[in-house]
Parts: sequence; structure tokens; C-alpha cells
Amino acid sequence: MKKVLIAIVSFIFVFNLNSNAQTTTDKRIRVIAVFAHPDDADSKMGGTAALLAQMGVAVKFVALTNGDAGHYAQGGGVLGKRRREEAQRAAKQYGIDEYVVLNNHDGELLPDLNVRLQVIREIRKWNADVVLGLRPNDYHPDHRNAGKLVEDASYMVAVPNVAADVPALKKNPVFLYMQDNFKKPNPFSHDIVVGIDEVLDKKVDGLNEHTSQMYEWNPFMANGGEIDTKVPTDPQERKAWLKSRWMGRSMSPAQRAGLAKWYSPEKAANFKFAESFEITEYGAQPTEADIRRLFPMLSNK
Repeated sequence: MKKVLIAIVSFIFVFNLNSNAQTTTDKRIRVIAVFAHPDDADSKMGGTAALLAQMGVAVKFVALTNGDAGHYAQGGGVLGKRRREEAQRAAKQYGIDEYVVLNNHDGELLPDLNVRLQVIREIRKWNADVVLGLRPNDYHPDHRNAGKLVEDASYMVAVPNVAADVPALKKNPVFLYMQDNFKKPNPFSHDIVVGIDEVLDKKVDGLNEHTSQMYEWNPFMANGGEIDTKVPTDPQERKAWLKSRWMGRSMSPAQRAGLAKWYSPEKAANFKFAESFEITEYGAQPTEADIRRLFPMLSNK
């Protein structure tokens, strides 16, 4: 009986270990974005995620906090549950595979060992080819620390004796930063620029699902800590209002120049909306051919 129990326990351990790794039969390109709050990546790369998903790329979003502090009236478990549900609805709009929301508290994210191991495990379980994170210079401490956590995981994902319960990656992924507008210590570099005009509506549809942020919290903060009565209450009018705010954003000369590298002159000139990514000094260093393979929308100029 003892030998039987040992065999059963061993089987369960091996099964659970293997279930954390992606099956070798899935040959899709695998992209994971790791960020601080539910809706961070949606704003920065929702269009690119939708395009990648359309082209058969496996895409996963991971919010390191549950967003339980990002509201003027709600908070704690009620808000965390609401934001998790919003994230799942947004994922369906983009067509991505997964949207994971970890249960760390909003406003309290630190680049400590515990969360670093969470990040390492998420990247490994996804068997990522590309990892997208935030730059560690930002107005929000959670954003800064989320960026630091991804940087700290960028070498460790390939070290077998770290987070040994999930098999280490055989190759280091390409690590990219998602776009921001901060200038110090260094301005963002538009190394990879993806035109998103054809999926702008999908991006807006995904953002629209984050009701607590797009129509309540963000307008409240932008309005000096007062409820913004200009936000429409009708669902269709509200979405049109949200889309108009995104359509009003102009493309910077640096981003426009970045488009010209990846698209034909005609296509680059015609794009009105784009999302940019900076290649980090960590992880695999991609060639232009690698980038066009990992971002299939760039493969045909």
C-alpha cells in the first residue's frame, strides 16, 4: 500500500509540473504582457494584441495587482472582483487567450522576491517568445515596480533552480517595453511600431469593458478629484465619447518615423493610429527578421 501511495503522489507531482508548461504541439508564437493593473496593457497595446490574436499568435495579459484601490467610491474585494470581471470581458473583445489578474493589492506592489517568482512562473508557463513590460520610470509606483519585476525576471526565467516548480525556459525570450511619454532618465525609443487603424474599434471595445476606469476613476482623477458630469451615461454615447478621446491623440514624429521602418512608405503615411515598443537590453536581442516573424503584421511591408 505504501508503494502504491508513493507512486500516486509521484504521478500527481509530475502531472502538475508538466501541466505548468505549454505542450510542444502548440507551435504558435507566444506573447505575454506583464503590467501593474487591469487596463494598463489594454491602453498601451490593446490594438497590437488584437492584431496578433487575429494572426494566430497566442497572447496572454497578466496584471500583477487586482486593482482594488483604483476608484473613488469602491475599494477592496468588491472593486477587485469588479476589475477582474472587466478584464475577462476585455480579453474577449481583443480575442486573446488569457487575461490573468493576480491577487496583489493595488498601490502596494513592490519588486520583492515573492512577486518576482510569480512573474517568472507566468512567463515560463506561457513558454513565451516575447515578454512585454513597463519601463521602470513612471508616475505610478506600481508601474515602476512592475517594470522592475519584469526586468528582474528577464534572466531568471532560464535558471532551472529558481522557481523550480515550473520548468525553466530553454531560450530567453525577447523583452520589450510598452510605450510611455516619460523623458527622464531616457525618452522612449520607438523601435517597433505597429499600425492599428484596422483594429481601433476592437481596442475601444476592450477599453469600454473597463467601466470602472474609463468612465469613473480616470475622469474623476483628470477632473481634479471631482466626478466628471460630462461623461455620458448612455452606453453607446459613452463608447463614442471614449473613442473620440483616443482618436484625438496625435502621433509623435518619432513614432511616425518608426512606422516608416516597418511598413511601405504609402502604408506608413496613411496610418493614423499606432502602438510602439522598445527593445530592452535584457533577454534575446532580435534581428529585424526575428521581429517580422514575431510580429506577423510586419512581415509584409
